[in-house]
Amino acid sequence: MGKAAALCGGGTRGLVSLLSAVPCLACHELPAMSAEPGGRGGGGPAGGPPAAPPGSDTYKGWLFKWTNYLKGYQRRWFVLSNGLLSYYRTQAEMAHTCRGTINLSTAHIDTEDSCNIVLSNGGRTYHLKANSEVERQRWVTALELAKAKAIRMRNNQSDDSGDEEPASQSDKSELHGPLKTLSSKLEDLSTCNELIAKHGAALQRSLSELENLRLPADSGEKIKAVNERATLFRITSNAMINACRDFLDLAESHSRKWQRLLQHEREQRIRLEETIEQLAKQHNSLERACRGAPGLASGSASISSTAKAGSVQSAKGEASDEDEETEYFDAMEDAPAFITVTADPKHHRRSGSNLSGASEGHPEDWNLEDSVFESSNQSSYNESMGKDLLPRKRRRTRIPDKPNYSLNLWSIMKNCIGKELSKIPMPVNFNEPLSMLQRLTEDLEYHELLDKAVKCESSTEQMCFVAAFSVSSYSTTVHRTAKPFNPLLGETYELDRLEELGFRSLCEQVSHHPPAAAHHVYSRRGWTLWQEITIASKFRGKYLSIMPLGAIHLEFHSSGNHYVWRKVTSTVHNIIVGKLWIDQSGEIEIVNHKSKDKCQLKFTPYSYFSRDVPRKVTGVVSDADGKAHYVMSGTWDEKMECSKIVHSSHGSTSTEGKQKTVYQTLSPKVLWRKYPLPENAENMYFFSELALTLNEPEERVAPTDSRLRPDQRLMESGRWDEANVEKQRLEEKQRAVRRRREAEAVEALEEGKDYEGYIPLWFERKVDAVTGELICVYKGGYWEAKDKQDWSACPDIF
Repeated sequence: MGKAAALCGGGTRGLVSLLSAVPCLACHELPAMSAEPGGRGGGGPAGGPPAAPPGSDTYKGWLFKWTNYLKGYQRRWFVLSNGLLSYYRTQAEMAHTCRGTINLSTAHIDTEDSCNIVLSNGGRTYHLKANSEVERQRWVTALELAKAKAIRMRNNQSDDSGDEEPASQSDKSELHGPLKTLSSKLEDLSTCNELIAKHGAALQRSLSELENLRLPADSGEKIKAVNERATLFRITSNAMINACRDFLDLAESHSRKWQRLLQHEREQRIRLEETIEQLAKQHNSLERACRGAPGLASGSASISSTAKAGSVQSAKGEASDEDEETEYFDAMEDAPAFITVTADPKHHRRSGSNLSGASEGHPEDWNLEDSVFESSNQSSYNESMGKDLLPRKRRRTRIPDKPNYSLNLWSIMKNCIGKELSKIPMPVNFNEPLSMLQRLTEDLEYHELLDKAVKCESSTEQMCFVAAFSVSSYSTTVHRTAKPFNPLLGETYELDRLEELGFRSLCEQVSHHPPAAAHHVYSRRGWTLWQEITIASKFRGKYLSIMPLGAIHLEFHSSGNHYVWRKVTSTVHNIIVGKLWIDQSGEIEIVNHKSKDKCQLKFTPYSYFSRDVPRKVTGVVSDADGKAHYVMSGTWDEKMECSKIVHSSHGSTSTEGKQKTVYQTLSPKVLWRKYPLPENAENMYFFSELALTLNEPEERVAPTDSRLRPDQRLMESGRWDEANVEKQRLEEKQRAVRRRREAEAVEALEEGKDYEGYIPLWFERKVDAVTGELICVYKGGYWEAKDKQDWSACPDIF
């Protein structure tokens, strides 16, 4: 008993030393927690260099941010958290007003000198300055670490995740310590429970033996054994009670802390929602007041052309309550790598022998090529090219006007930040009555550019028309801010204009997650186009990025020239507040894999400060040896011109140390000009003449054709409420089919059989011989099935 008493006095540690079975219940302590996860502010007079606890990507401090040329650098409070860098005028603004945010997962971090930091993400650039080089280096280190963590978080995000944005690293570190301690306490309780069961069973056996005793001499030893067992049982019970008490105390103290943190986050979110909704209401009121103001129409006539050029950006600026926070960019940042100078044709006729080898002949040849490059008289061209074609069928020129439904966009989009757009359940109020397959087919609106390219004898001339065609596909997007319908798996769309325009097109949705569409076009005028496009999109709060993935292939039958290019990134701005507007940015490289000719096109992102025309596109066509032959210039929403190069030389060195090339060219020729929109287009979703006909009902099409999709047809008719109900039905039907396929795959796996999954009906996957990529190509059979009207192989998707 003395030994047992000593165990009681030693507490849990004595029990552990005796039994070697109970882990230490008293030595678990909470890790030290920082009182301020973000560290104290720094970067300015407000208080020393910034600091952050180890393992946290939350970072706060003062930096100087470039605003504009009038006010220069202004002192701002920056907060780095969860892969996002946000800034405020003061620390007090953190509770209600964020002046701007940049996502580090897709941002580029650069340093200009000892104190400057440059952050760029698409069309957004922050020029920042720290007080010292040491402080700059601390910020750069924190930014790089946060960027790496944000990239890992984005890559690890589940494909079908419906959760909110991931918690910040500081929140994770704050919760990790207590949770680890609670887990160890729970393990202690489990161990004590096992010991109670073990010693309880031993006590029962000792009592049984005591009852069966006959000799009094044995009774003393047995009773002593029973007492020791009882003592051990009591010690174990006491240890468990102490562990339970520690567990409860710890849970109560931290539960109160977690409740306070949760309540604070809820209040912050409610304030943010109220602020943004109030801004949206004020903006809507201003728009209604502006539309109803008398004399507005007469006043608009006096707007100068300079003001008109900046009208898009001025609408963007209306969403900000701080003029000095408007993002400005130096015009030299995106300056072209070449300068074009128009030459005097008469002078070059006299001195043609002195021309640079970059041109393909004498400049007077430029005038002889008008039969190919002249594109103004389209009717005469169609007459010469299509004598064997039937006259155009009369098609519809209008659709029902778009209803004026009001909808709170923020109430739907606030929970969608950072998610894939194709996984967000959206009402038809944000759609246009066309599917993505029809939008893909709409790229063929200026197919006559390819018909003209067939006639070109020179591959570099042909490249000019191909480049103009690649730019023309964006002309319909300038006003088209609505979202097309996501096609259902197996949905198709045909555009048969073989007898009228010489081509026929077929699209099929070949994958649902990720959404991918295969497209094949055959023209009897001498070309074939095919592509498989996957749309990747991300909603980032203020803007929506749409990134088409996949290569576009174009082959000319007679010459065998095979062109390949990819699309640029589209960005929809002012998602929450302000007027929606679309910009295209990036570069397109068109390669002729037969002749090795190349065309580099640059889509300049819109900049309020730049003196360039909005939506500018520039490029150079060069041969396999790298010699430039043509300069391409224009805008993606209006026209593209081509200028023949007669001389090239090296110009002055730019501020970035790059030497510019000066091209002396002949007068430009217009290759492509946008068709005017139909009358009343603003009430018909800004559809072009071709777009108005894409959803026109036709006979003999496949039962999976987009024209037969019921929710899309109801929306076009203006019955949006019914369309929303029908859209939900179709999506649920598709989910049921997907679940059935997943169950079949699991069953096949259990039986050791192969499961092929979904197989497209009209396309098949093959490795492309040119790019080496796995791509869906047309395998044939659709038009034959249409002639026979045999659609028995088509799935029931509607």
